[in-house]
Amino acid sequence: MRSLIMCLMLATASMTAATMVSALPAHAATDVREAPVPIHYRTAKIEGLDIFYREAGPVDAPVVLLLHGFPTSSHMFRSLIPLLADRYHVIAPDYPGYGQSESPDRSKFAYTFSGVADIVDKLLNQLAVKSYAMYVMDYGAPVGYRVALKHPERVSALIIQNGNAYDEGLKEFWDPIKTYWSDGSEKSREALSGLVTLETTKFQYTDGMEDVSRISPDNWVHDQALLDRPGNKDIQLDMLYDYRTNVPLYPAFQSFFRERKPPTLIVWGKNDYIFPEAGAHPYLKDLPDAEIHILNSGHFLLEEKLDVAAPLINDFLDRNVAKK
Repeated sequence: MRSLIMCLMLATASMTAATMVSALPAHAATDVREAPVPIHYRTAKIEGLDIFYREAGPVDAPVVLLLHGFPTSSHMFRSLIPLLADRYHVIAPDYPGYGQSESPDRSKFAYTFSGVADIVDKLLNQLAVKSYAMYVMDYGAPVGYRVALKHPERVSALIIQNGNAYDEGLKEFWDPIKTYWSDGSEKSREALSGLVTLETTKFQYTDGMEDVSRISPDNWVHDQALLDRPGNKDIQLDMLYDYRTNVPLYPAFQSFFRERKPPTLIVWGKNDYIFPEAGAHPYLKDLPDAEIHILNSGHFLLEEKLDVAAPLINDFLDRNVAKK
């Protein structure tokens, strides 16, 4: 009797499975979505510091280097990386004092754009990267352009997103910072303390956005937690003061553009108060063939317009950088 019951149960199960398969749409058996390319979270020892970086994509593919802005880290590229890494080898470091990289005391490490560029350059050398398309945003622009001046032949392309290289791009937001540049006083330094508060961090993510409901609050919560680490306020104020050293290099950056003429894509949030649209158009003086797209968004446009920006970026890379 037990054998008979078992046979009946197996027969019923077989019929049920067959019925379920026949009930599925015809395409269901073959319509399988590919999993996203995995991202690796790594740390390298550079000049004695632990430098964190995100890495994804085929190791033999063209490299795309992602350089972040203030006050964030490679975290700002977390959603873009999987959209690039199917065809490109993506590397996105955190600068010292940012993200998951080490934050040594100011007495042990000078927080300057020159120093940060050296760290990025040495990381690329350690990873044996000899050619790369460079995505620069905010602080990433002077960091990246300083690296480009060291090895202009290595830059295969530029993607510029709200990153300045012209005097026209330093508008009202920069006035109190310029005061600090001019006098270097403790009073002027302290006047900038508001730039590292939660209110300002949230402002950077929400101001000028077409649809604020698309901006995850995780952004400013994540960034502010790192800004609030002991000693980090002074690190950020040191970097703001040192930004003045980038401005005299603008002519050298512009000469690099004119002489090397790397294929260039400009994707800019037009409502950005920090790096306004006025800073985007001067690039065309030195890069007349650059492709420019001004989006109705703010400073961190990838948080709102990734669905617009990513296809533009992929199309540009496919035409100018991808292996033929």
